Amino acid sequence: MNPPYARVTTVSAYLPDTLLSTPDLEERLAARNPHLRIPRGVIERVTGVRFRHLAPAGMMASDLAVAAAGDLLDRAGRRPTDPDLIIYAGVGLDAIEPATAHMVAAKLGARCPVFDVRNACNGVLNAIELAEALIVTGRCGTVLIACGEVASTAIRWELASAADFTAAIPSYTVSDSGAALLVEADTTPGILGHHALAVSSAHTAAVVPLVRTGAGGWQVGPFTVDSLRLAAAIRNIGPAVWEKPLAEHGVGWDDLAAICLHQTSLPALQTFCQYADVPLDKVEITITDHGNLVAATLPAQLAAATAAGRVRSGDLVALIGLASGISGGSLLLRW
Repeated sequence: MNPPYARVTTVSAYLPDTLLSTPDLEERLAARNPHLRIPRGVIERVTGVRFRHLAPAGMMASDLAVAAAGDLLDRAGRRPTDPDLIIYAGVGLDAIEPATAHMVAAKLGARCPVFDVRNACNGVLNAIELAEALIVTGRCGTVLIACGEVASTAIRWELASAADFTAAIPSYTVSDSGAALLVEADTTPGILGHHALAVSSAHTAAVVPLVRTGAGGWQVGPFTVDSLRLAAAIRNIGPAVWEKPLAEHGVGWDDLAAICLHQTSLPALQTFCQYADVPLDKVEITITDHGNLVAATLPAQLAAATAAGRVRSGDLVALIGLASGISGGSLLLRW
Protein backbone atom coordinates (compact mmCIF):
# COMPACT_ATOMS: atom_id res chain seq x y z
CA MET A 1 0.00 0.00 0.00
CA ASN A 2 1.36 3.43 -0.90
CA PRO A 3 1.94 5.86 1.97
CA PRO A 4 -0.63 8.66 2.30
CA TYR A 5 -0.05 12.16 1.02
CA ALA A 6 -0.72 15.33 3.00
CA ARG A 7 -3.04 18.13 1.92
CA VAL A 8 -4.11 21.44 3.42
CA THR A 9 -7.88 21.07 3.17
CA THR A 10 -9.30 24.01 5.11
CA VAL A 11 -8.03 27.39 6.28
CA SER A 12 -9.57 30.08 8.44
CA ALA A 13 -8.58 33.47 9.84
CA TYR A 14 -9.99 35.56 12.65
CA LEU A 15 -9.39 39.31 12.40
CA PRO A 16 -10.96 41.31 15.26
CA ASP A 17 -13.55 43.87 14.18
CA THR A 18 -11.96 46.81 16.01
CA LEU A 19 -9.64 48.72 13.69
CA LEU A 20 -7.04 51.31 14.66
CA SER A 21 -6.20 53.61 11.76
CA THR A 22 -2.75 55.09 11.44
CA PRO A 23 -4.01 58.69 11.95
CA ASP A 24 -5.80 57.58 15.14
CA LEU A 25 -2.65 55.81 16.33
CA GLU A 26 -0.68 59.03 15.78
CA GLU A 27 -3.25 61.00 17.77
CA ARG A 28 -2.98 58.54 20.66
CA LEU A 29 0.81 58.79 20.55
CA ALA A 30 0.62 62.58 20.63
CA ALA A 31 -1.76 62.53 23.60
CA ARG A 32 0.47 60.17 25.58
CA ASN A 33 3.70 61.98 24.71
CA PRO A 34 2.92 65.72 24.97
CA HIS A 35 6.63 66.49 25.30
CA LEU A 36 7.22 65.26 21.72
CA ARG A 37 6.08 66.42 18.33
CA ILE A 38 4.64 63.29 16.70
CA PRO A 39 4.95 63.75 12.91
CA ARG A 40 1.76 62.99 11.02
CA GLY A 41 1.82 60.72 7.99
CA VAL A 42 5.29 59.29 8.56
CA ILE A 43 4.12 55.86 9.75
CA GLU A 44 1.92 55.23 6.72
CA ARG A 45 4.49 56.67 4.33
CA VAL A 46 7.29 54.47 5.71
CA THR A 47 5.29 51.27 6.25
CA GLY A 48 2.22 51.46 4.00
CA VAL A 49 0.02 50.39 6.94
CA ARG A 50 -3.36 52.14 7.07
CA PHE A 51 -5.14 49.92 9.62
CA ARG A 52 -4.38 47.28 12.23
CA HIS A 53 -6.78 45.03 14.19
CA LEU A 54 -7.17 45.24 17.97
CA ALA A 55 -8.44 42.28 19.99
CA PRO A 56 -11.01 42.90 22.75
CA ALA A 57 -9.51 43.62 26.16
CA GLY A 58 -8.49 40.48 28.01
CA MET A 59 -8.36 38.29 24.90
CA MET A 60 -5.41 35.91 24.99
CA ALA A 61 -3.41 34.42 22.14
CA SER A 62 -5.21 31.10 22.63
CA ASP A 63 -8.60 32.85 22.36
CA LEU A 64 -7.66 34.25 18.94
CA ALA A 65 -6.41 30.83 17.84
CA VAL A 66 -9.60 29.17 19.07
CA ALA A 67 -11.80 31.72 17.25
CA ALA A 68 -10.11 30.74 13.97
CA ALA A 69 -9.92 27.02 14.75
CA GLY A 70 -13.57 26.80 15.82
CA ASP A 71 -14.70 28.41 12.57
CA LEU A 72 -12.43 26.08 10.60
CA LEU A 73 -13.79 22.93 12.26
CA ASP A 74 -17.38 24.09 11.70
CA ARG A 75 -16.78 24.73 8.00
CA ALA A 76 -14.93 21.43 7.60
CA GLY A 77 -17.74 19.54 9.31
CA ARG A 78 -15.35 18.26 11.96
CA ARG A 79 -15.64 17.92 15.72
CA PRO A 80 -12.96 19.18 18.14
CA THR A 81 -12.23 15.55 18.99
CA ASP A 82 -11.41 14.65 15.37
CA PRO A 83 -7.78 15.93 15.05
CA ASP A 84 -5.03 13.45 15.92
CA LEU A 85 -2.72 16.32 16.86
CA ILE A 86 -2.87 20.07 17.50
CA ILE A 87 0.15 22.22 16.78
CA TYR A 88 0.14 25.76 18.11
CA ALA A 89 2.43 27.87 15.91
CA GLY A 90 2.00 31.47 17.04
CA VAL A 91 4.56 33.96 18.28
CA GLY A 92 2.08 34.98 20.98
CA LEU A 93 1.87 32.85 24.12
CA ASP A 94 -0.55 32.51 27.01
CA ALA A 95 2.22 31.35 29.34
CA ILE A 96 5.85 30.27 29.42
CA GLU A 97 4.62 26.89 30.69
CA PRO A 98 2.67 24.88 29.66
CA ALA A 99 2.53 24.96 25.87
CA THR A 100 -0.16 27.32 24.61
CA ALA A 101 -1.44 24.39 22.52
CA HIS A 102 -2.89 23.00 25.77
CA MET A 103 -4.99 26.13 26.28
CA VAL A 104 -6.18 25.93 22.68
CA ALA A 105 -7.10 22.25 23.01
CA ALA A 106 -8.89 22.78 26.33
CA LYS A 107 -10.98 25.67 24.98
CA LEU A 108 -11.88 23.67 21.87
CA GLY A 109 -12.68 20.52 23.84
CA ALA A 110 -10.02 18.45 22.06
CA ARG A 111 -8.40 15.34 23.57
CA CYS A 112 -5.46 14.69 21.26
CA PRO A 113 -1.72 15.24 21.84
CA VAL A 114 -0.54 18.82 21.43
CA PHE A 115 2.65 20.84 21.25
CA ASP A 116 3.95 24.26 20.28
CA VAL A 117 6.21 25.13 17.34
CA ARG A 118 7.87 28.55 17.54
CA ASN A 119 10.04 30.13 14.87
CA ALA A 120 8.95 33.77 14.90
CA CYS A 121 6.71 34.52 11.88
CA ASN A 122 7.63 31.21 10.20
CA GLY A 123 5.96 29.06 12.87
CA VAL A 124 2.97 28.11 10.70
CA LEU A 125 5.18 27.30 7.73
CA ASN A 126 7.27 24.95 9.89
CA ALA A 127 4.15 23.44 11.45
CA ILE A 128 2.84 22.52 7.99
CA GLU A 129 6.14 20.76 7.25
CA LEU A 130 5.89 18.84 10.52
CA ALA A 131 2.26 17.92 9.91
CA GLU A 132 3.15 16.58 6.47
CA ALA A 133 5.98 14.46 7.88
CA LEU A 134 3.70 12.93 10.52
CA ILE A 135 0.96 12.22 7.99
CA VAL A 136 3.12 10.62 5.29
CA THR A 137 4.74 8.34 7.88
CA GLY A 138 1.32 7.23 9.10
CA ARG A 139 1.60 8.75 12.58
CA CYS A 140 -1.38 11.09 12.09
CA GLY A 141 -4.33 11.41 9.75
CA THR A 142 -5.54 14.89 10.69
CA VAL A 143 -3.46 17.73 12.14
CA LEU A 144 -4.92 21.04 13.29
CA ILE A 145 -2.49 23.98 13.17
CA ALA A 146 -3.51 27.15 14.97
CA CYS A 147 -1.96 30.44 16.02
CA GLY A 148 -3.03 33.57 17.82
CA GLU A 149 -1.29 36.93 17.93
CA VAL A 150 -2.00 39.67 20.45
CA ALA A 151 0.75 41.65 18.77
CA SER A 152 -0.67 45.04 19.69
CA THR A 153 0.91 44.58 23.12
CA ALA A 154 4.25 45.29 21.37
CA ILE A 155 3.19 48.81 20.36
CA ARG A 156 5.47 51.36 22.03
CA TRP A 157 3.23 54.05 23.46
CA GLU A 158 5.71 55.78 25.77
CA LEU A 159 8.49 57.66 23.97
CA ALA A 160 11.35 59.61 25.49
CA SER A 161 12.67 61.19 22.31
CA ALA A 162 12.26 61.58 18.56
CA ALA A 163 14.81 58.77 18.19
CA ASP A 164 12.51 56.52 20.21
CA PHE A 165 9.69 57.26 17.77
CA THR A 166 11.85 56.28 14.79
CA ALA A 167 13.00 53.09 16.50
CA ALA A 168 9.41 52.21 17.44
CA ILE A 169 7.95 52.44 13.92
CA PRO A 170 8.07 48.63 13.34
CA SER A 171 5.87 48.20 16.42
CA TYR A 172 3.22 50.46 14.85
CA THR A 173 2.63 47.94 12.04
CA VAL A 174 1.56 44.95 14.15
CA SER A 175 -1.97 43.60 14.34
CA ASP A 176 -3.97 41.14 16.44
CA SER A 177 -5.17 38.03 14.63
CA GLY A 178 -5.84 34.32 14.72
CA ALA A 179 -5.52 31.63 12.05
CA ALA A 180 -5.94 27.90 11.61
CA LEU A 181 -5.32 25.22 9.00
CA LEU A 182 -6.36 21.60 8.72
CA VAL A 183 -3.77 19.24 7.21
CA GLU A 184 -5.13 15.81 6.34
CA ALA A 185 -4.09 12.54 4.75
CA ASP A 186 -5.17 12.22 1.12
CA THR A 187 -4.73 9.87 -1.81
CA THR A 188 -3.24 12.64 -3.98
CA PRO A 189 -0.43 15.07 -3.15
CA GLY A 190 -1.45 18.45 -1.79
CA ILE A 191 1.78 19.63 -0.17
CA LEU A 192 4.13 19.31 -3.13
CA GLY A 193 7.46 20.56 -1.83
CA HIS A 194 9.23 22.93 0.52
CA HIS A 195 12.64 24.39 1.19
CA ALA A 196 14.10 26.43 4.05
CA LEU A 197 17.28 28.12 5.20
CA ALA A 198 18.42 30.14 8.22
CA VAL A 199 21.03 32.85 8.74
CA SER A 200 21.10 32.54 12.53
CA SER A 201 24.18 34.74 12.91
CA ALA A 202 21.84 37.67 12.18
CA HIS A 203 19.40 36.85 14.98
CA THR A 204 19.95 40.23 16.66
CA ALA A 205 18.55 42.10 13.62
CA ALA A 206 14.96 41.74 14.87
CA VAL A 207 14.35 40.98 18.53
CA VAL A 208 11.75 41.13 21.27
CA PRO A 209 14.13 40.48 24.17
CA LEU A 210 13.73 39.36 27.76
CA VAL A 211 15.50 41.87 30.00
CA ARG A 212 16.36 41.82 33.70
CA THR A 213 14.36 44.02 36.02
CA GLY A 214 15.84 45.89 38.97
CA ALA A 215 14.28 43.32 41.29
CA GLY A 216 16.16 40.49 39.58
CA GLY A 217 13.22 39.21 37.56
CA TRP A 218 12.53 39.35 33.85
CA GLN A 219 10.28 41.42 31.63
CA VAL A 220 9.60 41.66 27.90
CA GLY A 221 11.71 44.37 26.28
CA PRO A 222 10.85 46.58 23.30
CA PHE A 223 10.57 45.24 19.77
CA THR A 224 13.72 46.43 17.96
CA VAL A 225 14.66 46.05 14.31
CA ASP A 226 17.89 46.78 12.47
CA SER A 227 16.35 47.14 9.03
CA LEU A 228 19.62 47.25 7.08
CA ARG A 229 21.00 44.13 8.75
CA LEU A 230 17.69 42.35 8.36
CA ALA A 231 17.57 43.13 4.64
CA ALA A 232 21.18 41.99 4.20
CA ALA A 233 20.45 38.67 5.95
CA ILE A 234 17.42 38.02 3.74
CA ARG A 235 19.55 38.71 0.68
CA ASN A 236 22.08 36.16 1.97
CA ILE A 237 19.37 33.49 1.96
CA GLY A 238 19.28 33.77 -1.81
CA PRO A 239 16.52 33.39 -4.43
CA ALA A 240 16.97 29.60 -4.68
CA VAL A 241 15.07 29.13 -1.40
CA TRP A 242 11.93 30.64 -2.86
CA GLU A 243 12.28 29.01 -6.30
CA LYS A 244 13.38 25.46 -5.43
CA PRO A 245 9.95 23.86 -4.75
CA LEU A 246 8.63 25.36 -8.00
CA ALA A 247 11.65 24.25 -10.03
CA GLU A 248 11.35 20.70 -8.68
CA HIS A 249 7.86 20.50 -10.18
CA GLY A 250 8.63 22.28 -13.42
CA VAL A 251 6.45 25.31 -12.70
CA GLY A 252 7.10 29.03 -12.45
CA TRP A 253 5.53 31.99 -10.70
CA ASP A 254 3.12 32.52 -13.62
CA ASP A 255 1.64 29.05 -13.02
CA LEU A 256 0.45 30.01 -9.53
CA ALA A 257 -3.00 31.26 -8.68
CA ALA A 258 -1.65 33.19 -5.69
CA ILE A 259 1.45 33.83 -3.62
CA CYS A 260 1.13 34.19 0.15
CA LEU A 261 4.16 36.11 1.37
CA HIS A 262 4.96 37.41 4.84
CA GLN A 263 4.70 41.19 5.00
CA THR A 264 6.20 43.62 7.52
CA SER A 265 5.79 46.77 5.42
CA LEU A 266 4.69 47.66 1.91
CA PRO A 267 8.12 49.01 0.83
CA ALA A 268 9.83 45.88 2.18
CA LEU A 269 7.36 43.70 0.27
CA GLN A 270 8.00 45.61 -2.96
CA THR A 271 11.77 45.44 -2.49
CA PHE A 272 11.71 41.71 -1.79
CA CYS A 273 9.55 40.96 -4.82
CA GLN A 274 11.90 42.95 -7.04
CA TYR A 275 14.97 41.20 -5.61
CA ALA A 276 13.51 37.67 -5.77
CA ASP A 277 11.69 38.15 -9.11
CA VAL A 278 8.37 37.38 -7.42
CA PRO A 279 5.44 38.91 -9.37
CA LEU A 280 3.83 41.44 -7.03
CA ASP A 281 0.47 41.15 -8.81
CA LYS A 282 0.25 37.50 -7.68
CA VAL A 283 0.84 38.35 -4.02
CA GLU A 284 -2.04 38.54 -1.56
CA ILE A 285 -1.39 41.96 -0.02
CA THR A 286 -2.56 42.26 3.58
CA ILE A 287 -0.09 44.72 5.06
CA THR A 288 -1.98 47.89 4.03
CA ASP A 289 -5.44 47.14 5.42
CA HIS A 290 -4.59 44.59 8.13
CA GLY A 291 -1.05 45.37 9.27
CA ASN A 292 1.63 42.84 10.15
CA LEU A 293 -0.32 39.73 11.15
CA VAL A 294 2.82 38.02 12.50
CA ALA A 295 2.66 34.20 12.21
CA ALA A 296 -0.99 34.38 11.10
CA THR A 297 0.01 36.22 7.91
CA LEU A 298 0.31 33.27 5.50
CA PRO A 299 -2.88 31.42 6.52
CA ALA A 300 -4.80 34.71 6.65
CA GLN A 301 -3.72 35.45 3.08
CA LEU A 302 -4.64 31.94 1.95
CA ALA A 303 -8.03 32.28 3.64
CA ALA A 304 -8.64 35.61 1.87
CA ALA A 305 -7.60 34.20 -1.52
CA THR A 306 -9.85 31.14 -1.24
CA ALA A 307 -12.82 33.11 0.11
CA ALA A 308 -12.58 35.56 -2.79
CA GLY A 309 -12.31 32.77 -5.37
CA ARG A 310 -8.82 33.75 -6.46
CA VAL A 311 -7.70 30.26 -5.40
CA ARG A 312 -9.92 27.35 -6.43
CA SER A 313 -9.70 23.59 -6.14
CA GLY A 314 -6.67 22.28 -8.06
CA ASP A 315 -4.83 25.63 -8.15
CA LEU A 316 -1.18 25.97 -7.22
CA VAL A 317 -0.23 28.32 -4.37
CA ALA A 318 3.16 29.27 -2.93
CA LEU A 319 3.68 30.19 0.71
CA ILE A 320 6.82 32.27 1.30
CA GLY A 321 7.98 32.85 4.85
CA LEU A 322 10.39 35.49 6.12
CA ALA A 323 11.07 35.72 9.84
CA SER A 324 13.43 37.12 12.43
CA GLY A 325 16.10 34.65 13.33
CA ILE A 326 16.78 35.03 10.40
CA SER A 327 14.87 32.29 8.57
CA GLY A 328 13.27 31.91 5.18
CA GLY A 329 11.17 29.21 3.64
CA SER A 330 8.87 28.39 0.78
CA LEU A 331 6.18 25.79 0.29
CA LEU A 332 4.29 24.79 -2.85
CA LEU A 333 0.81 23.36 -2.40
CA ARG A 334 -2.10 22.34 -4.58
CA TRP A 335 -5.41 23.53 -3.21
